[in-house]
Amino acid sequence: MPILIFFLTHWYLSVLMQTFFLHRYAAHQMFTMSKGWEKVFYVLTFISQGSSFLSPRAYGIMHRLHHAYADTEKDPHSPDYSNGIFDMMWKTKAFYNNIVHNRDDIPAKFKKGVPNWQWMEWFGDRWAVRLAWGTAYTLFYIYFATAWWMFLLLPIHYLMGPVHGAIINWYSHKYGYTNFEVNDTAKNLLPFDFLMMGEAYHNNHHKFGGRPNFGGFRWHEFDPAYPLILLLNKLGVLKLRLGRDLEYM
Repeated sequence: MPILIFFLTHWYLSVLMQTFFLHRYAAHQMFTMSKGWEKVFYVLTFISQGSSFLSPRAYGIMHRLHHAYADTEKDPHSPDYSNGIFDMMWKTKAFYNNIVHNRDDIPAKFKKGVPNWQWMEWFGDRWAVRLAWGTAYTLFYIYFATAWWMFLLLPIHYLMGPVHGAIINWYSHKYGYTNFEVNDTAKNLLPFDFLMMGEAYHNNHHKFGGRPNFGGFRWHEFDPAYPLILLLNKLGVLKLRLGRDLEYM
């Protein structure tokens, strides 16, 4: 039971911070927040993703490119230009690292307004820090695991952030249903998104890139992250920018 609780907690906290902070805030700027709250969510993202911490700055830039060039050669992670999901993940990693280490030649418009807490970006990307997180996960499993097969879950812990990204960027461009005609292959992977906190409504999102609620177009489409956003907006933690769309979306 402790292993199941730990795995599910890590899974859902990690995907929540990815969809809320990295995707809806860093990439799309669907809402604003103070620099103080921005740092709070930087730290929460670091804790939630752990060894697979993704730079909000790099994620935001890369995702904007995905919307601008979806399913073309310029798309950072297109199944149409990859020889399988692992090839796509490897190419995405290389693209991501170029942004992190400032080796890219991406136009300035894609970088406008992305969060950039330089110390946390640096600290979260240290290999010593990533290994420390991985060691902590492993020790937890050594102490609580009751069967050998439980250790097969450890690689998912180590790579939680990229795993979540790969599920959407690969499977949501291959399988599912569509509500809207778009200029790419984005699909709604699940009719009820119990797995990815609204991210599985990929077709909806590609049609309305600035809309903070990814679901809501059919009776069964519930976006679990949206009520949280509404609550934080009501509490004054963030301020929604309803009706706003950016040119690269």
